[in-house]
Order: sequence, then structure tokens, then C-alpha cells
Amino acid sequence: MFTGSIVALVTPMDDKGNVCRASLKKLIDYHIASGTAAIVSVGTTGESATLSQDEHGDVVMLTLELADGRIPVIAGTGANATAEGVSLTKRFEKSGVVGCLTVTPYYNRPTQKGLYQHFKTIAESTELLQMLYNVPARTGTDLLPETVSRLSKIKNIIGIKEASGNLSRVSQIQEWVNEDFILVSGDDATSLDFMHLGGHGVISVTANIAAREMVELCALAQQGNFAEARILNQRLMHLHHKLFAEPNPIPVKWAAKRLGLIATDTLRLPMTPLTDAGRPVVEQALKNAGLL
Repeated sequence: MFTGSIVALVTPMDDKGNVCRASLKKLIDYHIASGTAAIVSVGTTGESATLSQDEHGDVVMLTLELADGRIPVIAGTGANATAEGVSLTKRFEKSGVVGCLTVTPYYNRPTQKGLYQHFKTIAESTELLQMLYNVPARTGTDLLPETVSRLSKIKNIIGIKEASGNLSRVSQIQEWVNEDFILVSGDDATSLDFMHLGGHGVISVTANIAAREMVELCALAQQGNFAEARILNQRLMHLHHKLFAEPNPIPVKWAAKRLGLIATDTLRLPMTPLTDAGRPVVEQALKNAGLL
């Protein structure tokens, strides 16, 4: 459930900015039918930064309800305040989520000591499995391999989503952790290379709209069939990149609407829909990937 193609699910909204139950069910059903390994509910792609804490919890619980045990659900529980991270995490105890994905604190840029204490405090507040999430381009903070090593010794911290785009991190982290520690990519464009180096899968933005393709990509990599995997990945590469033509999740929400997976591409301010200039760029990427 923490390996293979895991989707960083968008949070579908109606025209008024409320969570759209019908679209969320359609997305969940799509991922179950496609063989997606698990759903991350209200990660950063799910607009965690612009949902209130109550809404955040409600969306995770609604995802669990609609999934109805058919696919594992991982709760996004990242926060830039440790106390908030603890509060969010404790809300999901005994809820049915299989674990939590916790991003490094953003904006306040803690030291490595602060990062260690942050994740340690959250992990020790719960029995839920914890996956670290490092994405320095978005948070301004880089969780270094030495700190990951220290955190890996805490019994319920079981892996990391590494989205620095720095492929050398795979071997650097592997040097410091036990063999059973899970490493998944958080960068679609480099995820195949990440798996070739020993990674276990990807928490994917692209999977929102190319679920079957990402499942197949991960399966080929797990089988060691990197020749076929590279052919498939090359077809998806334009899409991997153009889904970040504007800040995530702007392009992927537009693409999901374009493919009929969600009803609207509404986002919470200060995020705004894909620009007129961006639409043909993403449209062409969908065509290149064989999705249109």
C-alpha cells in the first residue's frame, strides 16, 4: 500500500469552492478500476494549504467513506506547526486510514534538529504509520539523509516521499536506513530513474489523469523491465512536465476536468484556474500522452 503507483489526489470542488462529493466518488472509482495502489487524501496536491483544518479532516473522512475499503487511503497531515500536525494526525486514529504523509514544515525553515523534533513529536503521538515528505522547492526546507536516518529508527516512521528531484538522494538515504525503509519518488519526471536506483514507487500527480499508465509504469519497473518502462515513460514525459507549467495543482485540475473526471477545475484562492495561455500547452501534453 506504500509502494507502486500512489495518487496524490486532487480535491474536486464545485463552482462555489465546496468539496464536490460526486466528482470525488468518480475519481476514487477511476483509481480503483485502474489498479492504483493507494490514495493520498489532502496532501499538498489536494490543496491542504487552503482548506481549514475541519475541512481537511472532513475530506479525508469522505474519501474513506467513498472508498469503502476498496483502496487504501493515506491521510495528508503536514503542517508548519508541530502542534497542528499532531492534532491532524490524532484526528485520523482509528478512522481507517492506513497511515499519514507529513510534509516538512513550510516557510519557517527549521534546522535539521527542528525537523527531527517535529517529525518525532508527531510520530510519537500516534500508532499510525508515518511517511516523511521532502519537497524543498515548495517548502524552503530540505530534510537531509542523516536526519532521515535518525527518524527511520522511530518504529512507526516507515518511509519517505522524496521530491527534491535529486536522484543521488536514493543511494544517500539507502546508505543510512534499513532495507525495509520505503523510498518513493514525489517527482513524476524522474520517478522511473528513481525506481531504477532502488526506489519503491511514486506518489504521483500524473496518476490523477493517467492512472492506468502510472500503474503499468511502476509494475514494469518492479519487474525489472526498464526497456518497456522507458518507452511508456517517454510517452508520458511531456505530460509529467506540463502538469507543472503553472503551480500544482492548477494544470492537473484543468486536465482532470478536460478528461471528464471532475466537474469543475475550481481551486481555492490564492490559486486560480489555468490561464488561457496554459490550456493549449496542457491539452497538447494530454494528446502526446495518448489521453485525448
